[in-house]
Amino acid sequence: MIYSNERVDQLVSKGVQIIQSPEVFSFSLDAVLLAHFAKVPKKGVIVDLCAGNGAVGLFISQKTNGKIIGVELQERLADMAKRSIQLNDLEEQMDMLAIDLKETTRYIPKDSVDLVVCNPPYFKELPTNTKNPNPHLAIARHELHTNLEEVIAMSAGLLKMNGKFSMVHRPERLVEILQLMDKHLLTPKRLQFIYPKKHKEANVLLIEGIRNGKSGGLKILPPLYVYNEDNQYLPEVAEMLYGK
Repeated sequence: MIYSNERVDQLVSKGVQIIQSPEVFSFSLDAVLLAHFAKVPKKGVIVDLCAGNGAVGLFISQKTNGKIIGVELQERLADMAKRSIQLNDLEEQMDMLAIDLKETTRYIPKDSVDLVVCNPPYFKELPTNTKNPNPHLAIARHELHTNLEEVIAMSAGLLKMNGKFSMVHRPERLVEILQLMDKHLLTPKRLQFIYPKKHKEANVLLIEGIRNGKSGGLKILPPLYVYNEDNQYLPEVAEMLYGK
């Protein structure tokens, strides 16, 4: 079922259809980048925290035969995700839990997950921060109901020994991310910065950690530039969106 204020978009490169609504939430390029960056196991259990309308889980579904479980606080977004799962005939592979992130281990056992992916709220809840007047977008973008440490702590708790954690976030919080990963025994192994254009500052980062991994060995991947000077997607990003 598609409601009157919703539309069905398609990520052409993956052949995935996804229900979206400009009134509530639409996935951004960040979700596509995270799905592309994450090393997805062929089998096992994958958890998508702060799942929104299920975009990341849907995008990685073709890379794996494993079980994908999304966790999303907002019931409206979780409902959109559930209907997208049905739309793509993925009910046997994917599930969506409309719960607070803090409750995740009531439904998914600790030390049982092979990969956690997360596109969390980026902005701290500070009195000086201007929040989006749309409450759905405010919750998705600002740390109103969870925060970076909760996300990292929950991810670490869910993961098996040597399970992987992949997250998209903002470069200005990198030091905090690394400190919290160290605190919760997630060893950083891959890091990539995303730039809107050449000669611009990075505005997105992608990071992977391994639970209880050996220290050292962090790889800094080549920079990824999104647009050329004519504001057209550069080939690597265009391929993620539209395929070859």
